[in-house]
Amino acid sequence: MTGSILALVATVVEALPEEAAAAAAGAAATAAHGGINYLDLMLRASLPVKLIVLLLLAGSLISWVIIFRKLRSFKAADQEADEFENRFWSGAELGKLYASATDRNRVVGGLEAIFEAGFREFTRLRDKRRHDPRAQLEGAQRAMRVAYTREVGALERNLELLANIGSTAPYVGLVGTVFGIMVTMHDMVSQGAQVGIASVAPGISEALFATAIGLFVAIPAVWAYNRYTTRVDRLSQRYESFSDEFSSILQRQAGMDE
Repeated sequence: MTGSILALVATVVEALPEEAAAAAAGAAATAAHGGINYLDLMLRASLPVKLIVLLLLAGSLISWVIIFRKLRSFKAADQEADEFENRFWSGAELGKLYASATDRNRVVGGLEAIFEAGFREFTRLRDKRRHDPRAQLEGAQRAMRVAYTREVGALERNLELLANIGSTAPYVGLVGTVFGIMVTMHDMVSQGAQVGIASVAPGISEALFATAIGLFVAIPAVWAYNRYTTRVDRLSQRYESFSDEFSSILQRQAGMDE
C-alpha cells in the first residue's frame, strides 16, 4: 500500500507543467532555508488527518507514561530482590525474616512476598500438627506459586497496552496518509488540469506527516516492550530459583530429607 501511494505521488509530480516544476524548485529552496513549520502543517491539515494525529499523540503520551512507570517499578523490583537475598543468605533466622515481612508499616513485594506466603502457610500447617511433613511442604509450595503469579502479573501489567500501541501506530499513521492523498486528489480535480506544486504540496506533506507521527509513536513503544519483556523473564526466573531453594530449606526443616 505504501508503494502504491509513493507511486501515485510520483505520478502527480511528473504530471506538473514546467511552470510548476520551477515553482517546486523555488518552494524547495524556501523550505531548505526556513525549515518546516510542523505546527502550521498540523493546523492546515484536513480534519481526518488532524483527528488521526491527535489520536497518535494521545497514544504516544500513554506509552511514555507506561515506559517511565515501568522503569521505576523494575528498578525497585531489582533493588528489592538484591536486598532481600542479601538478608536471606546472610544467615538470618527465618522467623525474624517472617516477622519483618509481616510488619504492617511495610509493603512487601517480589522475593519477600514469595517468602512470606510460603513460610506463613508452612508454619500454619505445622502448628495444626495434623498434617504430615509432605503436606506442609506442598502447602508452602502452592502458596509460593500463588505469590509468584501475582508478582509476575504486576510486572507484566500494561505491557500488553504498550505492545498494542507499538504495533498499531504505524497503520493508524498510514490511514492518515491515505486521507491526505485523497484530499490532495480531490483538490486537484476541483482546480482543474493546471495545478501547481503549491496546491498539492500541503496535502502530500500532511499525508507524510501522519506517517512520520505513527513511526514516532511506534518505535519507542516497541523498543520498551521488548526491553521490559526481557526484564520480566529475568525476574521471573530469579523468583522461580528462589522458590526452589526455599522449598529445599523447608524440606529440611520438615525432616523430609532421606
